[in-house]
Amino acid sequence: MSEFVLLNNWGADTSPFHAGEQDAQQRAGVRDAAESMGRRGIRRFMPEQHRDFFAAQPFVVIGGVDASGQPWATLRAGAPGFVSSPDARTLRIEGGALAGDPLAAAWRDGAQIGMLGIEPRTRRRNRANGVVRSVDGDTLRVEVMQSFGNCPKYIQSRTPFFIERDASATTAQPEVATHLSSADRALLANADTFFIASANLSEEAGLGKGVDVSHRGGASGFVRVDDANTLTAPDYSGNRFFNTIGNLMRDPRAGLLFIDFATGDLLYLAVQAEIIWEGDELASFAGAQRLVRFHVNEVRRSRGALPFQWSEVELAPQFLPKVRESA
Repeated sequence: MSEFVLLNNWGADTSPFHAGEQDAQQRAGVRDAAESMGRRGIRRFMPEQHRDFFAAQPFVVIGGVDASGQPWATLRAGAPGFVSSPDARTLRIEGGALAGDPLAAAWRDGAQIGMLGIEPRTRRRNRANGVVRSVDGDTLRVEVMQSFGNCPKYIQSRTPFFIERDASATTAQPEVATHLSSADRALLANADTFFIASANLSEEAGLGKGVDVSHRGGASGFVRVDDANTLTAPDYSGNRFFNTIGNLMRDPRAGLLFIDFATGDLLYLAVQAEIIWEGDELASFAGAQRLVRFHVNEVRRSRGALPFQWSEVELAPQFLPKVRESA
């Protein structure tokens, strides 16, 4: 495979990908290309532009696992600068925890964490996965083990503005259920964005061990609500790393986060994922390379927890109606 590796920013002899990611890449027919791109694009430190980018954002999406090993996707929000980077191997997240965060009790020295900095307005995003090295109240110091950027595809453009929420929203306990309510199903059926956390915590994963959190976007309604405990979502062509699907091939548990951009509600789902690689069902989702079916085990809704109001959405170019050329 050495002929495919032209530049090694990864800086290690072993692959940046664990066996699950490699298996997914192989099945998709992109194994060699993914290895080459991974060694070029994934670093064990943050370039300066990534450090500055995280520090400029008013929120960061976070993935972690609870005491049972269940992944959850969540986020923290604060004035730009609440995330900082003292050096190229460190991110500091100072506060910003929101009411009902399912990972509130998960942080300790040595906990695996995935982080996604995303700026919907400009459709920029960067990832940083690592290990919590200290916890001081709501402040986390994270050693970054993997840093890489993602392309702007599938990101809907919208801008957040801080607003004052009712004081009760900052302390309210989440509503917890084992199935989706009619309101939950309505939110999901109209969603154009969600985030997914997954993990491979096996020691056999080597340098690929850890938690990942990723963005998923589509035209409104791209998530199909099959019933009160089942969702199906398309998996579009991406960076070919297969971080999420590779993790799910080793541990099918995942955490989904949906944002109600109108109310500030956060809807957290603990799910089991089933990857559908081929079959007639793919035709129901335009542009899908694969499907992922999510079997819902737990639902948590935190009402009004996110202190943002959002601008009107501008769909990603991939989802704009195609203009028919005149003859």
